[in-house]
Amino acid sequence: CLPANQERFANGKLATVQFHPSAQVVMTAGHDRSVSLFQVDGIKNPRIQSIYLESFPIYKACFSADGEQVIATGTHHKMFFVYDMMSGSIVPVQKVRGVEERFLRSFEVSPDGSFMLVTGTSGYLHLLSMKTKELISTMKVNGRCTASAFTPDSSKIYSYSKEGEVFIWDVRSRKCLHKFEDEGSLEGKCIAVSKNNQYVACGSASGVVNLYTTDVCLKENHPKPVKAIMNLVTSATCVTFNPTTEILAVASREADEAVKLV
Repeated sequence: CLPANQERFANGKLATVQFHPSAQVVMTAGHDRSVSLFQVDGIKNPRIQSIYLESFPIYKACFSADGEQVIATGTHHKMFFVYDMMSGSIVPVQKVRGVEERFLRSFEVSPDGSFMLVTGTSGYLHLLSMKTKELISTMKVNGRCTASAFTPDSSKIYSYSKEGEVFIWDVRSRKCLHKFEDEGSLEGKCIAVSKNNQYVACGSASGVVNLYTTDVCLKENHPKPVKAIMNLVTSATCVTFNPTTEILAVASREADEAVKLV
């Protein structure tokens, strides 16, 4: 295939590449302060548009669940931007009341489109309303949270700590339902829940990705992985299931071409 963004390569590192939830569109965003959208046809992949956020190198950008908005956080900012694709407006969210963080970087959007979960420092997780971008509640894990993932029905959140523990939260009550230790993990890096809610994948700094079944994760404190994937030799920085839960992609940004499909 042609490069998806061949009509406009970024001038800096790409921080995000994401397919639109319903259209044949791919978004790229990165350190050159731009968000670009491309129509993916496999022939030319024409660029639809690019927006530029002045003095705002992008740490992460993500489509809303309905695909009508793009949310972008910066590398060193406490504000974030919401780009409304229907109206073409770019709305800065200057400060979220109740969220006392120096930087807002890492976040997740719930599959049902109701929530935005912002990862704070010192183990704090801030749950915002996707509609109003206001704080609903704050949760806290022991240690430092490095990654979180919503379950497909948006009812639970799996939060992975730097210390290798996974906390399972109930979104409605914001109570911790359970926590378990990721086997052999010295430092948690990334986590993913499969679309059919059958599996949880945890990637650690050693490069090992452990695959668990969700029912075991909810019951046991020291669950045994169904499989430990040892193919990466550098830190696992990304794990993602494909929509039909038949393939798990594991990747490390610390080595060239360190992407494996399992």
